[in-house]
Amino acid sequence: MSDTFRLTLAQLNPTVGDFSGNAAKARDAWQQGKDAGAQMVSLPEMFLTGYQVQDLVLKPAFTKGAMAAVDQLALDCADGPALGIGHPILIDDVLYNAYSILDGGKVKSRTLKHELPNTGVFDERRLYAKGPLGGPYSIDPLRIGTPICEDAWHEDVSETLAESGAELLLVPNGSPYYRGKHDVRLSHMVARVVENDLPLVYLNMVGGQDDQVFDGGSFVLNRGGKLAVQLPAFDEVIAHVDFIRDVEGWTAVEGEKAALPDDFEQDYRVMVEALRDYMRKTGFEKVLLGMSGGIDSGLVATIAADALGPDNVRCVMLPSEYTSEHSLEDASEAARLLGTRIDTVPIAGPRAAVTDALAPLFEGTTPDLTEENIQSRLRGVLLMALSNKFGEMLLTTGNKSEVAVGYATIYGDMAGGYNPIKDLYKMRVFETCRWRNANHRPWMMGPAGTVIPQRIIDKPPSAELRPDQKDEDSLPPYEILDDILDRLVDKDQSVAEVVAAGHDRAVVKKIEHLIYISEYKRFQSAPGPRLTDRAFWLDRRYPIANRWRDDS
Repeated sequence: MSDTFRLTLAQLNPTVGDFSGNAAKARDAWQQGKDAGAQMVSLPEMFLTGYQVQDLVLKPAFTKGAMAAVDQLALDCADGPALGIGHPILIDDVLYNAYSILDGGKVKSRTLKHELPNTGVFDERRLYAKGPLGGPYSIDPLRIGTPICEDAWHEDVSETLAESGAELLLVPNGSPYYRGKHDVRLSHMVARVVENDLPLVYLNMVGGQDDQVFDGGSFVLNRGGKLAVQLPAFDEVIAHVDFIRDVEGWTAVEGEKAALPDDFEQDYRVMVEALRDYMRKTGFEKVLLGMSGGIDSGLVATIAADALGPDNVRCVMLPSEYTSEHSLEDASEAARLLGTRIDTVPIAGPRAAVTDALAPLFEGTTPDLTEENIQSRLRGVLLMALSNKFGEMLLTTGNKSEVAVGYATIYGDMAGGYNPIKDLYKMRVFETCRWRNANHRPWMMGPAGTVIPQRIIDKPPSAELRPDQKDEDSLPPYEILDDILDRLVDKDQSVAEVVAAGHDRAVVKKIEHLIYISEYKRFQSAPGPRLTDRAFWLDRRYPIANRWRDDS
């Protein structure tokens, strides 16, 4: 019996619903494994369909199409290594999340996911049935147990596989990013290794899907929890890992140990990859955005240039009588530094026309927020017209602080198809701009060096909808606001806990009120990449009509 085993890991980026394209990626990975002399090639969870498929999987035609594609893939990859791939399956009209081992032209073994995640962005108990605890399968000369993603976060699944004779745990994943997620994964997998005294392979996919980005970072652990292989974060990689058997069992030969970026770089990479894949997977090639001369639009323009290339980004200034000369200069300078196109469409004429049209109905009233919001909504109308005419997707530019308290105009500056900074609080926007000015990476398509003018970073934020307006006229300073929001939204603290942390109760209650009354705006807002495990949308689901308030 051989004492060596080569496993090819395919850390790749599938597209939801593209069965033929995903199968082609699988065949290419299989061929590379075959050429490298591998006994098995492994792809991530639900790779054949892409992930997450949400309610698409409830359409029988979708799942049956996926099953047929798996059968065809088995035939295509009959003469060579075994191939492991994830997909949905119907068994006796019951739907499961499955991982199939294809070998010799047929399905040799099939594992059904046992633990179904039902928190945060996951809703699998609604979609799939719980599979039984299973045993390992043999790919000569090795017996492999496959806990599927969430299965490996629970002791019983891996323990059952080990007790049934598994000599290696292979964990295929569709695990999306949030800040600090890699360390969480690693700690759980080390626990499984130590509990069962078995080496473990953690294989994750990469790529963006709507709000989620799968960040890869696959790794191999030897007994005792020692890291043997660490694949890069975010990049598509096909890697060959060798295992050898000694008197104690199987051990992975140490290989590549890629350095993982820090949190700021990972967050920024997520925003870039999310937009890049959202565009590619929805069929858009170019974007436009309103360029105000402020820090949020400056950062979004930079993300867009890094994701798509400056030639595919149009920045548009839409000045009113309240727009400062500094803002026009800063917007132009930011576009120049990035190398993007910039156009100017003044809104004074359209605003006067709307004011005249409404004058008979507004007669006798005092100008207020209504008139300010007309400016924002006119900008939305003009930007959407450009989007429609030229086929460029409109990006919206509201940060998480603004999204949280509704400091944005619905059907105005909230108009757009995607928001790259939706889960980035304002203070982190400032820090991210400083980081990007100081750093450049090969995956960035924009230029190196300073791309966001320092004056944009330094000046007080303003919507410029009335004379001398500053954000702090309506909101507490952002360092205070963001801490309150982090506690109320991300940490789910009570009002009393936030006050105990040193904040004024009246201010906390005001922010709490703004969060709740802005729910209807978030319900209609553009999607954006998830950077935390408390992002607005699937991580945090609140009713729109809601009179409850925390009186603690």
